[in-house]
Amino acid sequence: MAKAARRRAVVALVAVLAVAASVAVVVRVLAPAEVDTPARKPYPAAPAPTAGVLARLPVAPLVVDGRLRVYAGARQVYADQPATGRHRVTPFWSFRRWPATLVGVLAEGTTVVSRWSDGRLVALDARTGRVAWRADGPEPRSVPEPRRTYAGTVWDPAGLHVARSAGRSVLVSAGPGGLGGYDLADGRRLWRADVTPDCRTDVGTTASGELVGVDRCDGPPAVELRDAATGTVRTRWRPPDAPEQLVVTPVGCPYGHSGCRGLRTAGPDGAGSRGWLVTDPGEPAAAPGLDHPDTVLDGERAVDTSGPVVVGRSARTGEELWRRADIHPARVLATEPGRVHLLTDRRELVTVDPLTGTTRSSFVLDLGRDGIGWKPGRAYAVDGYVAVERLRETAAPEDDDQGYFLMAEPVLLAVT
Repeated sequence: MAKAARRRAVVALVAVLAVAASVAVVVRVLAPAEVDTPARKPYPAAPAPTAGVLARLPVAPLVVDGRLRVYAGARQVYADQPATGRHRVTPFWSFRRWPATLVGVLAEGTTVVSRWSDGRLVALDARTGRVAWRADGPEPRSVPEPRRTYAGTVWDPAGLHVARSAGRSVLVSAGPGGLGGYDLADGRRLWRADVTPDCRTDVGTTASGELVGVDRCDGPPAVELRDAATGTVRTRWRPPDAPEQLVVTPVGCPYGHSGCRGLRTAGPDGAGSRGWLVTDPGEPAAAPGLDHPDTVLDGERAVDTSGPVVVGRSARTGEELWRRADIHPARVLATEPGRVHLLTDRRELVTVDPLTGTTRSSFVLDLGRDGIGWKPGRAYAVDGYVAVERLRETAAPEDDDQGYFLMAEPVLLAVT
């Protein structure tokens, strides 16, 4: 009897220990966690590539400091190098969080800011991959499930912007119920504002250091211009003859929807399109050269692809400054300061100087034997680099990723 009792006690003890071990494993696996894997190699030198197509990639790259390519995943932001590499390679550094999901990535200089589904902001030093600072921001609004390239996450992060104001770079994080401004250098919160959910939409930031929003909370929709450094609303403005349902689109932005020099206002169907400059504080200034939806802005030069030729105009007056009949039909693929990247129907990437209309580079967007039987999806440009998603010619928004993208590596990266 004594032996049987001891055996039962041992079995019970083993069972208790097994349950305890299981609980420990569950806690360890399910508990919120961060994993920061910093770089183990020196920061790479900036390459000096010649114009042409560089790489075919499975996911969308964010080119940082001309040296790294930063990518997004469901719960990860990571980088590889060099920026000119032909393929994606083993990460130079990576940062993971769990169970939050990654909703946006933004880069300014050598700072890479990630925004997560719980509102957390985590800034990484691109040179090392180490965490520079953390901050709590407003929870983001729901965004569509990203496609496998994560192009929207890195090229057009919803509710995440930077602005230069009061002598500092300010990060602005916007959600349906709140806004927050943070010093980009150290993550210190500069201001917070609670806003009424579902009646206000953030648009971007201006070259004059303001956060642009469309406010429909009290009466007809109006454009709200808020000082990015203090959170104070400087201006509330409604365009003359504005439609009841006002749509505001930023233009002339050097990256994402940040630092924009212009706006375009219209109705939901594009009717009544009007262009405006926002380079100075106060109410936007009329810019007839930006009125057409098929115009883009660089400085105070507008490039118009709506007619039978490509035309450069003064944004303020609409006066024609130059024209190019030899690269039409073409559409604007992407813009950046000093460069407008045009894509022709033969899939030639023609980069022109918006001041003069002269060609900076020109080549076919093709690599190997991929061919030109595709249509462009999202696109991005910075520091002379251009990336574009290639879609099947029959692709529709409701298609799954296999039917939507041209191939497993649908993103082309080129340098102009």
